[in-house]
Amino acid sequence: MDTENTPTEQESKGISRKTLLKAALVAPLPLLVGQLPALARDARTTGEPLAPTPFCSDDDDPTVPQIEGPYFKPNSPLRTTLSGPGIPLTLSGYVFGLACQPLANVLLDFWQADTNGAYDNVGFTFRGHQFTNAQGAFTLTTIVPGLYPGRTRHIHVKVQAPNRPILTTQLYFPGEPRNSTDTIYDPRLLMNVRTANPGKEATFDFVLNVPGQPPTSPSPSASPSTSPGGTWRAGTTYKAGDQVTYGGATYRCLQGHTAMAGWEPPNVPALWQRV
Repeated sequence: MDTENTPTEQESKGISRKTLLKAALVAPLPLLVGQLPALARDARTTGEPLAPTPFCSDDDDPTVPQIEGPYFKPNSPLRTTLSGPGIPLTLSGYVFGLACQPLANVLLDFWQADTNGAYDNVGFTFRGHQFTNAQGAFTLTTIVPGLYPGRTRHIHVKVQAPNRPILTTQLYFPGEPRNSTDTIYDPRLLMNVRTANPGKEATFDFVLNVPGQPPTSPSPSASPSTSPGGTWRAGTTYKAGDQVTYGGATYRCLQGHTAMAGWEPPNVPALWQRV
């Protein structure tokens, strides 16, 4: 079950400009229309905890194969490029904790409509997941999604840090006429978007309800030989459908991935389902 990304008491330590520059930050992009939405990285000098990214869902999961619609599907491919005809769009950004520390190894699962506003509910066109790098950065290469009745233009995403709940949310485009009539639309989820021939570039920073500074690499003490009472092993590449045991329970892999410490089956329902 998805858990709302609500704030708790936090550390107030910010992240330095030098650290973010080392992480190859891009400059904030001007909006096509209207006021520039704030990026989480720009609040690092205030010393105040960041506001978590809002939960936003149109109650579209789980997938119902017989019904057309914008449904989430588990088991999306591990990839950073969603290929298909349309206006090219590159979306990049960072995932931060509440203390403005970048979070590594965060799972981001994206899905969206094609250029005609249709979702692929049979295959995995315009569906894919990836993980943030050691600096908390991600990049998605896709297209500008089309419109469909009742909704403004948007991209769906589920975001989950190791051992943390899943945040389900949506990202929106500035200047869309339907933003004002879409009942799900939230201006806090606007991306920064600019024209970049031949397509568009967008930026957005996610903030998860994670206090303090998490590790940026697997714990040295959690090696493949230390998995308690099961066949799951960090460092192993699993395919969708593979089964493992962990802590006396059996789990089925939902999405192909390489296992790492912190992503043990009980901790990541987006990757493993108990059977």
